[in-house]
Amino acid sequence: MTRDDHYKLFGVYLSAPAFDALATRLYEDAGVVDYENYFDPSASTVPVGDPGADATDDLVSDLVADFADLYDAADFEAARRVDPDSFTLAHLAADPQTVTNARERFQAAATIQDTDLRTVHTAILSAFLDAEADLDDR
Repeated sequence: MTRDDHYKLFGVYLSAPAFDALATRLYEDAGVVDYENYFDPSASTVPVGDPGADATDDLVSDLVADFADLYDAADFEAARRVDPDSFTLAHLAADPQTVTNARERFQAAATIQDTDLRTVHTAILSAFLDAEADLDDR
């Protein structure tokens, strides 16, 4: 159980380009310099107010809200072509209910696509980060 002043940590598997795009996004949004080592993977929560945690909470909240559109935009075939041994575990922090909602959506997408979660994580987050980059370019 997490307190109201803590986010829950959870992991997603990403291709190297998706991980790099996420790291760039977190650097730009919250000044996270070393995203790969930012969150302690042995911790289950992160305090609210941590800049990286606040940034990932916003990101995951937006991802959950836009999941249906992101699913439609996701390139699952490209994600399927990623070497299974090359995925990187990325840790995100979010409100516990948002984490539950994200996990449920990812699992449903994996079932519909008849694929693994690594593929779904990469495809959906890549679509999200691409859409965000397109908005930033305007």
